[in-house]
Amino acid sequence: MIRLLEGRVVDLRVVERDDVDFRVECRNNMEFWGEYVNIAQPLSKSEWLKGFDNPSNLDLLMEKRGFIIQKKDGARIGVITHWINQPSRMTEISYAIIPSERRKGYGTEAVQLIVDYLFLSRDLMRIQAITNVRNKLSQRVLEKAGFRNEGTIRKSYYARGTWIDNYVYSILREEWKEPKTLTKTA
Repeated sequence: MIRLLEGRVVDLRVVERDDVDFRVECRNNMEFWGEYVNIAQPLSKSEWLKGFDNPSNLDLLMEKRGFIIQKKDGARIGVITHWINQPSRMTEISYAIIPSERRKGYGTEAVQLIVDYLFLSRDLMRIQAITNVRNKLSQRVLEKAGFRNEGTIRKSYYARGTWIDNYVYSILREEWKEPKTLTKTA
């Protein structure tokens, strides 16, 4: 398995075919996503494999990349994704850590790694993330990684029988300035 981005305590690497079982398990486990995210459409292993077998299934207007978050011993503990909407060059990230590995700093370092990587490898002005207004852990991760709360998106999606408000967080290139965590890229 190729390590693409190396940090101090976690590494990020591109999702590979060998990770499909882990991704399916994560995607279909509501405990993994927690109470703040609504995964409305579970996916089967065969549906995940279609993405590997036929890349033309991907939305051509969206450059989307998924990474596995792994500890230094190779244990997979989460996922982090970034996507760039090509017409607007809007860049957004999302992430999740398995419940038993939360509150250990892994999420913060994973976010710092993806921010370092994106600002070093792309001509981007801003990276944003959206989080449920009640998700204090995710807000803390983003703030520790240098993101600022820009405001509330009211009733932005419907989940579990109610309309959900979200916060928009962002970090601008001039706020980032230099790599915080990235120690090596492949």
